[in-house]
Amino acid sequence: MSTYVKKPDWFTVNVLNRVVAWLTGRGVSVWGSRVLAVRGRKSGQWRTTPVNLLTVDGVQYLVAPRGHVQWTHNMRAAGGGELRLGKNVDVFTATEVADDDKVPLLRAYLKRWKAEVGAFFNGVGPDSPEAELRRIAPDHPVFRITVKP
Repeated sequence: MSTYVKKPDWFTVNVLNRVVAWLTGRGVSVWGSRVLAVRGRKSGQWRTTPVNLLTVDGVQYLVAPRGHVQWTHNMRAAGGGELRLGKNVDVFTATEVADDDKVPLLRAYLKRWKAEVGAFFNGVGPDSPEAELRRIAPDHPVFRITVKP
């Protein structure tokens, strides 16, 4: 398994993520943003982070543009969590997508959010050849989200 991680800088952690989380927490989705809440794999405490919710063919996915970060490890351990938008809370289960199945999802994610996250994909963009997307697939976990009724 890849160990790729692109840590956020001070501005992202202390300003950008907080602003997006604040807006999302008040019901304003910024380009599909949600606040992801997942239980910590060691502490059991809820951990939150803003994420972009991708929908492809009516199916929802979470893509980790920064790689194998804490929320991805927690998601694997917990098997799901909550997606929050204002007062709306969707409880979900998560299934990790195999690397071979990620290419169209990574392409769709980059098509929508390249301006925001393109720097984390090492020069690969939505118009890159399939081989390039396949090459970076192990570096970017993708989870299929199934919202519980």
